[in-house]
Amino acid sequence: MVDSLGDSLDRALEGAFTRRIPQSAQAQMKYLVKQLKGTKTAAQALGISQRTVERYISGKLKRPRQDLRSRIEREVKARWQPQVRAKARQKAASTDGLVVSTRARFGFTAAPGTTDDARIRDITQALPPEYADQLFTAREQGASEQQLQQIAADGLARMYFRANNTRASGLGVEFTDVEHIQIEL
Repeated sequence: MVDSLGDSLDRALEGAFTRRIPQSAQAQMKYLVKQLKGTKTAAQALGISQRTVERYISGKLKRPRQDLRSRIEREVKARWQPQVRAKARQKAASTDGLVVSTRARFGFTAAPGTTDDARIRDITQALPPEYADQLFTAREQGASEQQLQQIAADGLARMYFRANNTRASGLGVEFTDVEHIQIEL
């Protein structure tokens, strides 16, 4: 399975957590019910019955099936330590930027007489804060994976291929066939 840029952004923010998420299904379910203000909304968010949520809270059910376990964990992580997550996002978007590590196919549009054959490259590059801000803002607004990849491609084009716009001024970069992508704050 290929990593998505959006998931990688979420994992980068999770790296800023100061405490682990609740570990047991019961503790996770209690946390979700508290955050969502009721068993009914927690059940709707997880796609299960309200009675099933109540059974996990009371301890009658302890081990959810694999698909339900991953949904519970995803919902808990999405709501866990929102202030810590916001602070990490703000720091990346204002001062630190982020680091993109990827293995993908890069192609070019450039001046006549230069090669534009796409090829696989392994790149690890720091991107300035404005790209971090664009990526996080687009992710929050529900941007597609292609839109997120285009923002990352623009950042990589500027910082890696055009050396912070000091050379190759007309070079356009195409970012496709992503095999791996990881974001670090």
